Amino acid sequence: MNRVLSSSFYKHCNRAIHQTIPKHRNETQLQTAGPVASLIKSRSVIRFRGPDTVKFLQGLLTNDIRKFGEPIGDKTANFPTPNVPTTSVTPIYAALLTPQGRFLYDLFLYKPPNSDTKLDTTGTGPASDPNQPFELFADVDASVLEELLATFTKYRLRSKVEIDNVASEFSCWQRYGSGPSDNSSDVEEPEAASVGWGAGEDGAAMSSSSEGNLGWQWFKDPRLACLGFRGIFPSNIIPPLIEADKETDEQNYLMWRIEKGVAEGSIEIPKGEAMPLEYNLVGLNAISFDKGCYVGQELIARTHHRGVIRKRLVPLRFQDNDGKEVIDKVIPGSEVVNRESGKKAGLVTTALGCRGLGLLRLEEALKGSTALSIQGQEDVKVVASKPDWWPSDWLQDLQQHTAFA
Repeated sequence: MNRVLSSSFYKHCNRAIHQTIPKHRNETQLQTAGPVASLIKSRSVIRFRGPDTVKFLQGLLTNDIRKFGEPIGDKTANFPTPNVPTTSVTPIYAALLTPQGRFLYDLFLYKPPNSDTKLDTTGTGPASDPNQPFELFADVDASVLEELLATFTKYRLRSKVEIDNVASEFSCWQRYGSGPSDNSSDVEEPEAASVGWGAGEDGAAMSSSSEGNLGWQWFKDPRLACLGFRGIFPSNIIPPLIEADKETDEQNYLMWRIEKGVAEGSIEIPKGEAMPLEYNLVGLNAISFDKGCYVGQELIARTHHRGVIRKRLVPLRFQDNDGKEVIDKVIPGSEVVNRESGKKAGLVTTALGCRGLGLLRLEEALKGSTALSIQGQEDVKVVASKPDWWPSDWLQDLQQHTAFA
């Protein structure tokens, strides 16, 4: 049910157009390899088009997407002249839930540049297309693409919005590793924070800002700064700022996420079963508690304001009794138990090599116990850790509730 990438999948992710770096790197190697980029073949791109797009999605998704429908203010209305950056609307991470508040699909939403934010073909004035329809693009889990499209179509009713599969035209990329700064306040990749590829790739910034199907760029991942930069780009090109020897397999991006304790997609976050708050979607900026109603809102709001989250998704390491890492001995769905008490601590949801993600009871996972192991594989110890990005009040609330009980 959860993702384990096979060797055949790894080979499928290689692209002959570039020399790829070694296919399996741990976090330390990724930290020292410099910025690397991966074509995310596990994601597909869809398009919402029409005047009711924002209203339609606002009533369905967990996040507030009204900013996509707002006019660009004076502070962000910089006209794209050569070597002068412009500010675009940043992406939003959101989810679609069941009416009962269970996770279905996650989406990264992007607003493409309008024609009036690009130069015309002469490069002397703004492009103008009064008939340009309103569009939003989204990268979604490719494994549930057809089902996702059917679900959105079911909810559309009379809304003036078209929903199209444009996976053949656009691809999703992630840029991560030691290069992109975690501390940068820029929402866009600093070297590409202008229309299209930016001055770093196009000295005059002319081709990228000319009228046409251009203007795509890298953005800081809307979930966490430590995840790097994300973007969708035309499938027939290689995005900017990707060095010839720094395009790497998607499995390295998966390893990067696992180390940060971040799940993605309807396989790693079980569709129809997962509770969004247990999979840390609040901390990943996927849920707004200030917007109006959306599908599944009641349970999410009630749990957030009144409940205590006892289980959460945490990063795992698998070791033997001597503390050495064990590789490929754990599969998703394996039970994690406390050998001393015999109690079940939780489940492994994702596994890759000697790392994984697990939905565990926090009182068992983070109390520093060395007694966690895989059920039926007592020689495989499980070490859980708290990601650095977790808000401190998550554990404080649990501790206060436990002390009161």
